[in-house]
Amino acid sequence: MIDMFIRKILAALALTALCAAPVSAQLNIEVVGAGMQRISVAVPNFGGDESLGREIATTVRNDLNSSGLFKIINTDSLVAEENVSVDFNAWKSRGADALATATASRPGSQIEVRVRVADIIKRGALGNTVVTVPGNNPRLAGHKVADFIYQKLTGQPGYFSSRIAYVLKQGTGNNAQYQLVVADADGQNPVPVLKDKQPIISPAWSPDGTKLAYVSFGKNKPIIYEQTLKTGHQRPVASFRGSNSAPAYSPDGSRLVVALSREGGTQLYSINLASLQSTRITNTSGIDTEPAFSPDGQWLYFTSDRGGSPQIYRMPANGGSAQRISFDGNYNVTARPSPDGRTLAFITRRDGGFRVATLDLATRQVTVLTDSQRDESPTFAPNGQMILYATILGGRGVLAAVSADGQIRQKLSAVNGDAREPAWGPNR
Repeated sequence: MIDMFIRKILAALALTALCAAPVSAQLNIEVVGAGMQRISVAVPNFGGDESLGREIATTVRNDLNSSGLFKIINTDSLVAEENVSVDFNAWKSRGADALATATASRPGSQIEVRVRVADIIKRGALGNTVVTVPGNNPRLAGHKVADFIYQKLTGQPGYFSSRIAYVLKQGTGNNAQYQLVVADADGQNPVPVLKDKQPIISPAWSPDGTKLAYVSFGKNKPIIYEQTLKTGHQRPVASFRGSNSAPAYSPDGSRLVVALSREGGTQLYSINLASLQSTRITNTSGIDTEPAFSPDGQWLYFTSDRGGSPQIYRMPANGGSAQRISFDGNYNVTARPSPDGRTLAFITRRDGGFRVATLDLATRQVTVLTDSQRDESPTFAPNGQMILYATILGGRGVLAAVSADGQIRQKLSAVNGDAREPAWGPNR
């Protein structure tokens, strides 16, 4: 296997090739492991505009089911509005622990969904809200409703209204094409925002979800670009001599920290996105790469071989003394902090395989979450409960996800092509 650390340094991309295929490939999500105690939830079709309500309710059911935390109760195509009294005995007899009802409408140029969640076991209300989505986007409305239900039933924010970015490779040899794709968190609605015959790697979301930074080889050298998703406008932000790689946004979106080899060895630099001025922030004889900010913006986590083997280090975000924080094993790379800053997801080498693991920053406890052989690019969901990553299954590049406690597993595979380099964006 190509060493992932060196691959990132050289900004080379090696993907398993498949036959030439159409340029649009939707990811299909499959739950391959569920939580030990799933909550049974009934989600009848929503009332009001019944066609719209049925479409939104279908999205909600699919979202909740895909999380691995919920068991969806069969509602036999029933329609239930949020302002109708709940027959707790009837829903309990169906096996429901909770019930979500809603009314969907199209006032003006938006979608409005009035939602209520009830606790069937305790025979009471859990909460209600009004979800509004501009324009005509029933799926986004469904994702936001699912977020609300998830929060009421688990106490954690939902993540269904977020988006993911990933790289899709299709075709072989001179016919190969690379796409940078943005899709809903469930893999649906894939939109290629960039297509090229040269590799694309390391996509990173801006904190507000309006831009992507990435590395493109389109001009026969690795250059870091920033692209505005709404307009498609792209601009180079690092095209120095040598390698330009591994962009990471600061939490306030004002700068990128990147890995550059402009002065010889690969080191970390900060780039002000307003002026595009760069400042070197590491200065060692080793290779420093794969930066990631802590959520509060105070720290930078990065990969370095300064101690002899690739390990994870932490230093102040503006530069300074670095401390090693990974000690379990001789190969630990690609640290990505959880949204609450308490945990790192990373790739560790164990028993000859590269696997997703977490490090509790308070206790220093390491937990290996996967048992596959070629995992890379871990990225947390906005609520920190799931970790998306790339792996190889059956000779193909696929995306997979595992819950932060290792109990729930998902697989997102492209019908046509290899999916790699995922990045999970913020909620919309």
